[in-house]
Amino acid sequence: MRPRGSGRLSRSSAPGHGDGWTRGAGWFDRPMTQRIEDHAMIGDCYTAALVDRAGTIDWMCLPRFDSSSTFAALLGDEHDGHWTLHPTDPDATAERRYEQDTLVLTTIWTTASGIVEVTDFMPIDAHRAAVVRRVRGLQGSVEMRQTLRIRFDYASALPWVRQIGDDDDPALVATAGPGSVIVRGVRFHADDHRHVATTTIHDGDVLDTELTWYPSHREPPEPLDVTPALAATSAWWRAWAGKTRVEGPYADATRRSLLLLRAMTHAETGGVVAAVTTSLPEDPGGERNWDYRYVWLRDASLALASLIAHGYRDEATHWRGWLLRAIAGDPADVQIMYGIAGERELAERELPHLAGYAHSTPVRIGNGASTQYQGDVFGEVLAALHDARELGVEENADSWALQRALLGFVEQHWQEPDNGIWEMRGPRRSFTHSRAMIWAAFDRGVAAVEEFGLEGPVERWRELRSAVRAEIDEHGWNAERGAFRQHYDTDEVDASLLVLPQIGYCKATDPRMLGTVAAIEEDLRVGTDGLVLRYRTSAGFDGLSGSEHPFLACSFWLVEQYAASGRVEDAERLMDVLVGYANDVGMLSEEVDVATGHHIGNTPQALSHLTLVSAADAIQRGRGAVSGHRTRVPQHDGGTRAAAGVGGFAGTPA
Repeated sequence: MRPRGSGRLSRSSAPGHGDGWTRGAGWFDRPMTQRIEDHAMIGDCYTAALVDRAGTIDWMCLPRFDSSSTFAALLGDEHDGHWTLHPTDPDATAERRYEQDTLVLTTIWTTASGIVEVTDFMPIDAHRAAVVRRVRGLQGSVEMRQTLRIRFDYASALPWVRQIGDDDDPALVATAGPGSVIVRGVRFHADDHRHVATTTIHDGDVLDTELTWYPSHREPPEPLDVTPALAATSAWWRAWAGKTRVEGPYADATRRSLLLLRAMTHAETGGVVAAVTTSLPEDPGGERNWDYRYVWLRDASLALASLIAHGYRDEATHWRGWLLRAIAGDPADVQIMYGIAGERELAERELPHLAGYAHSTPVRIGNGASTQYQGDVFGEVLAALHDARELGVEENADSWALQRALLGFVEQHWQEPDNGIWEMRGPRRSFTHSRAMIWAAFDRGVAAVEEFGLEGPVERWRELRSAVRAEIDEHGWNAERGAFRQHYDTDEVDASLLVLPQIGYCKATDPRMLGTVAAIEEDLRVGTDGLVLRYRTSAGFDGLSGSEHPFLACSFWLVEQYAASGRVEDAERLMDVLVGYANDVGMLSEEVDVATGHHIGNTPQALSHLTLVSAADAIQRGRGAVSGHRTRVPQHDGGTRAAAGVGGFAGTPA
């Protein structure tokens, strides 16, 4: 006999509905292509699944974020794999939310005959890659239907499926090549290359369905005891969230962003993925579709800065370990991104059998930008490691030796053109942002010697820091327009220039910075709400066709700039708009269509949530509500540097 609440119907008391619910459409309204913002993420810090408002898991990779998919309907149609759980009543409506400070998703379905609660979660510390979907009757009776279509290897492998167990302990096993899943808790029956189960849930009943991945050469794992696993998972998330105190008008958005960032950090390696999806388009119907399930040095560096700013020292230490392992070796071999465990081979290829989200092709896995040279990553890495020192993460001989080696490489190559923060697929340029981050690399090297007593050629680093500044002032500055340039061969501006004050290159109130902000507002602002593009794709030098929408991270950078330059009301006005674009459970993607409000690009986007946290902190500082980190101090070459909590600043993987 199975444990109570672990696969069989059982009686329990029905809780109240609580507050803060958001009403969704009936499941029968589900369009052929579900909107990106209709998804919520559940995860176990190893991988994640996306659940839409209709109760469908249409994207999940097992057992890691970057593994091949088990459900891929998000990038095609229902035949590419999904797991749907909803009432059979076509007029059913849904309300959903995360349990407070967790990634446990709860949905209340209301029908003409009754009300049920569905709880979706991935168990933490259960030593398995699993998803549990618990249905509990709250009132009356509701007929629930599950439809399961398992497709391995990005929907290219139709599994061999067999029934095992008996009526008291039914299970479905699906196998294709190296992977298997076992689904326990309800008896499914085959129906045209899918499996379907229908169950009537009465008031007080509890039905758990558990899907667990395992290597196909092993025996299936034992059933999960769901009730204690659910309690332990909720407690784990709440304990993690409780380590920091978040205040101010954007506290809820900040706390949710930090939780999502933790969920995108691999529990064992410490690698922070840029998003949990691939190929959700920046330009629906176009070719700007990229795989974000890897660890970008920029994004990971900014993740570290956000965690440091909120006191997560253990996570900072864990991330530093990942970084040092990933970049160990010849500095000339440093990549802009790595696999979750530090893998270097991320060859990009296309999957022509998938139709793509909103028919946006090609669907890509891997990322060709991993072979690009982007000089700015050295600044982001060295700035993040300096932040870790300031937090109290002890430096050891190996870690400092590696940083010195990186600085030695930068000394030899800092004048080389690169592909820039936005990973342009056109010719290399001398990007102003890249040069400013190289300035930051030398600046943090100087600070390591001056402030922490580490050994290094500090005089040479000071000279190089000044030389980089002199070059930027001569070639990266457009005196005629009164703004910094995107790169040395153009008069275009770029939203990445907004980070110059954040890294301490200049003050937010510097007239040059104010002129740059004015130019960004003039050239890159879209719509009436003040959101900005990364750059003008019409300039034609990014090597891609089509266009894109406002980039949320850039707009959060603008919030931070406003707050730091005394325009706090403007900062709050724009922040309110940006936070308002989060979906009903607080998730943000990469971009947003200001005409429709729809999310665009991969989701949830780590960079969007990282910059949200920084922007909220900046508003608190601008209002004088907090003090401590990121206070500006003069530098010898005429710049300023944040005394603590600066970190690297992430670009977007392209």
